[in-house]
Amino acid sequence: MSNFTFHTVETAPEKSKPMLEGALKQMGAVPGLYAVMSESPETLKAYQQLHQAFTSTSFDAEELTVVWQTINVEHECTYCVPAHTGIAHSMKVDSALTEALRNQQPMPNAKLQALHDFTLAMVRERGNVSEEQMETFFAAGYGHKQVIEIILGLSQKVISNYVNHVAKTPVDPMFEQFAWTK
Repeated sequence: MSNFTFHTVETAPEKSKPMLEGALKQMGAVPGLYAVMSESPETLKAYQQLHQAFTSTSFDAEELTVVWQTINVEHECTYCVPAHTGIAHSMKVDSALTEALRNQQPMPNAKLQALHDFTLAMVRERGNVSEEQMETFFAAGYGHKQVIEIILGLSQKVISNYVNHVAKTPVDPMFEQFAWTK
């Protein structure tokens, strides 16, 4: 059995220390994902950059949450679903939306349903979506830019979901109230 190291600021590789210090300052704790990811400073840096880039896309807080949680739930990430539930709450996303995503229930409106369905198709079909799926997504008010932005969000979530799977990252205390299993 592989036991991954969950680093602290003191035990992390030198290149990871500033990123963990930043997390500690911003969040008051080092999230478990960062603790394990810090073993590879390059991966931690890439993850943080992808997160920053994705949150700067054309998607609003609800749409970001739909993309993130659709991927997290499909990948059955028991670390990321609770974490993104907490993040959604901090972004003032309606808890009815987060609960629908966590429980694989319909979205509250047709546009978010189209985003959810298209994101799910991108994950399940590894980007090989049909013209019909693209046209349905476009008919909901999205465009080529949002297709590419979903791929950005998917890239971020593949890193975190897969790291959490292999490391068996426990849910952080600040997100335990949002614990989730499929």
